[in-house]
Amino acid sequence: MSKALERREKLRTDLILAAERMIADRGLSGLKTRDLAREIGCANGAVYNLVADVDELILLVGSRTLRRLDEALSAAESSDAPLPQEALVRIAIAYCDFAAENLQLWRALFEHRMEAGKVVPDWSVDDQMRLFRHIYQPLVALFPGRSPEELGITARSLFSAVHGMVALGLEQKLVAVPRSALRKEIAGLVRAMIDGLIAQAGQSRAAVGP
Repeated sequence: MSKALERREKLRTDLILAAERMIADRGLSGLKTRDLAREIGCANGAVYNLVADVDELILLVGSRTLRRLDEALSAAESSDAPLPQEALVRIAIAYCDFAAENLQLWRALFEHRMEAGKVVPDWSVDDQMRLFRHIYQPLVALFPGRSPEELGITARSLFSAVHGMVALGLEQKLVAVPRSALRKEIAGLVRAMIDGLIAQAGQSRAAVGP
C-alpha cells in the first residue's frame, strides 16, 4: 500500500472514531463535519474524500456499535449454558445494559434516517440482521416444529417488545425507570411471552390430537 493510501486509511479510521466519540458525547444531532475535520486535522471538504456522505459515516459508526452489541449478547447467551428460556432473558437484559451504558450510540442506531431516495446498503442491513440470531437460536430449541418464517416473526416480535421497554425505560424524562427495576421488568416480560408461546403451542398440539 502506498503512503498516500495509508494516510487516507488512517484519516478514514480517525474520522470514524472521532464521529463515534462525538455521537457518544452529543448525540446524533451534535455530529458536525466541521468539528470532525478540525479534530482529525483535515479541511472540511476533505471529509467527503474519506466517506461518501454523512449517512455513510453514521452507518459506519453504527456498524461498530452493532459489533460491540453483538459481543455483549454473545457473552450473555453463552454464560453458564442456560436453558433456552433463560438464555432469552439474559440476552434481553444484556441488551438493556448495553443501551444504558452506550445510550447516545444506541439511540443513533434508531434515530438515523437516510436521505430521501437513498437505501441502507446491504453491508449495514447484514450487520443489523445478524443480531437476530441471538433470539432465533433459542426459539428454534423451544419450538422445533415452527417454520423459519414463523420463528423469524416471533424473534422480531420479542425484540420489538424488549426494545420498546428499554426505549421507554431509559427515556430521560418523567417515564424514566431505574435500571435495576427495568431489568426486572424486562425479565418478567420475556418469561411471560415465552410461557404464553409454550402454552399456545401445547394447545395447538392438543387440538390436532394424537
